[in-house]
Amino acid sequence: MEYKYSKLEKEGKLWIITLNRPEKMNALHSPAHFELEEIFNNFSSDDDAWVAIITGIGDRAFCAGNDLRYQAEGGKLERNPMGFAGLTSRFDLNKPLIAAVNGVAMGGGFEIALACDLIIASESARFALPEPKVGLAALAGGMHRLPRQIGMKRAMGMMLTGRTVGAIEGLDLGFVNEITKPEELMNSAKKWANSIMECSPTSVRTTKDVAMSGLSYSSVEDAMSQKYESVVGLFTGEDFVEGPLAFSEKRKPNWTGK
Repeated sequence: MEYKYSKLEKEGKLWIITLNRPEKMNALHSPAHFELEEIFNNFSSDDDAWVAIITGIGDRAFCAGNDLRYQAEGGKLERNPMGFAGLTSRFDLNKPLIAAVNGVAMGGGFEIALACDLIIASESARFALPEPKVGLAALAGGMHRLPRQIGMKRAMGMMLTGRTVGAIEGLDLGFVNEITKPEELMNSAKKWANSIMECSPTSVRTTKDVAMSGLSYSSVEDAMSQKYESVVGLFTGEDFVEGPLAFSEKRKPNWTGK
């Protein structure tokens, strides 16, 4: 299916989602949000989709955030229940997402990246939550995700000033996993995706679910004492049998994700 504001490519079990509003530095408006919501709905429900990479078209911007001009010119604003890009309020997605940040990731654009599990950044990547500079606030999860990912003091240093952080500092702060040359960005993101897909998808989804759900508890003991449905599914699934069997037979496992 073709989309107007995004591109979707499928390479086996890997989905590549590209924000496609180059004339707006990939800033998003309501129609784009709902389009992306549909894409992520389909990704979530497709058993053959294991990992997704999200990036922006061109070499200038991953996503410049909310399309303020569309808003200022009276464009219809509709609330998306799944949040910015149909992603930032999607809390039940247990499949891995990789942000391949190819340039500017400002405001909502940075919030998209923070909602992903990994951030692979081009040397030209720039990150900020600049909302306070225009009388707004990072309400698409940025004010909650950034402190959890890099610590409160470091996060406040970015959020209260709205300052821009480059890729190297992002790596030092801890929200960037890897920095690449611009021309190597997608190859690097795909290497991460392929490394993930070498593992059992059931194990990967269980790991993400338990790690994220466990953040709701203040102590490790409380988090470990919970019963997680994904763990029950792991122990009763086909991959739970296939992994040890493949190891004993000295072959690569044939994962089914079941």
